[in-house]
Amino acid sequence: MAEIDGATIIAKSLKSHGVEYAFGIVGIPVRSIADAMRKEGITYVNMRHEQSAAYAAGTIGYLTGRPGAALVVSGPGMTNAISGLGNAWSNCWPMILLGGSNSSDLMGKGAFQEAPQLEAARPFVKYGMRPESTGRLPFYIEQAVRTSISGRPGPVYLDLMDDVISGTVDEELIKFPPPVKDAPRPVVDNASVEVAMGALQSAKQPLVIVGKGAAYARAEDEVREFIETTQLPFLASPMGRGVVPDDHPLSVGAARSLALQNTDLIFLIGARLNWIMHFGEPPRFKEGVRVIQLDISPEEIGSNIPTEVPLIGDAKAVTGQLNAYLKEHPWQYPEESTWRTSINKKIEENVAATAPMLVDDAKPMGYYRALREIDDLLPDDGMLIA
Repeated sequence: MAEIDGATIIAKSLKSHGVEYAFGIVGIPVRSIADAMRKEGITYVNMRHEQSAAYAAGTIGYLTGRPGAALVVSGPGMTNAISGLGNAWSNCWPMILLGGSNSSDLMGKGAFQEAPQLEAARPFVKYGMRPESTGRLPFYIEQAVRTSISGRPGPVYLDLMDDVISGTVDEELIKFPPPVKDAPRPVVDNASVEVAMGALQSAKQPLVIVGKGAAYARAEDEVREFIETTQLPFLASPMGRGVVPDDHPLSVGAARSLALQNTDLIFLIGARLNWIMHFGEPPRFKEGVRVIQLDISPEEIGSNIPTEVPLIGDAKAVTGQLNAYLKEHPWQYPEESTWRTSINKKIEENVAATAPMLVDDAKPMGYYRALREIDDLLPDDGMLIA
């Protein structure tokens, strides 16, 4: 009977669950995993530092919706990758870190680069395990991939012992679980949609805040339809930019401070009231500002300030529900409102104030002048990474 080794099982399992990209620095005991990945059709990129490998794995997870893999050796190789784990944890990006470790029979004896890797990863992962046998690898990899993309996405860690990687089993005895499907898109009940729309309609100075969760959910079509149907002013978070174009007439980006300080109700679409949004607290926001909060994670509801209307679900699916409601119950925020007028006036003032700096040829060059040159060269669909 044909034998199959742990490295091949790992690569086959990852590929079957939609992991298409891996980044790392190979050595003992993970070199064979990189070779197996390439044989299975996974794109493996050799990096110069484990931290970069982990950052890349998280980034590709955010861009594709399937976890990227980072492959590192034991000890300093694994600990170098923890910054990437922390970044994925903070940003809610799916990734899987595969860290090599010494053989099971050497645990606790002071083996080469032996370190408490599983314990080190724990604060930054949704799931962390050390597979105890070669035959059980498919089980753990399925769990890791599924956990990384389910609910609020995030990083996971597998600590891979040398003898588990190099061990062999009868191929006919290996059970590969079915491929992990894309994460479900939870919706909310119709009553919650009605309550949310009622709250929006009762606000005098509403503001939609579009966040990274909307971008990750690929909710750009639904969010733009919602904004244009309701004619509500919106602000994009740094990583929510592009869901609706910055130059959209309803964007308040050029009057951010005024909008945040004066809104009486914010509708968060996949945005968090963390430091990016000043925690939702005065003086950046009004005391007692009302909140409608659409988020995939129940734990995020009410973070820092109370939420009046919670919408726990997927940004794309729930915004689609709001759009369906609006088709049956049309409503639009008044275009000639004092709120819209004051925002537009502030935008005009800020644009006029920065216009001279965009064409200022003084030396040394100011950054507005530099940014104008960049803006002239960038295509509308260009990606700017800062």
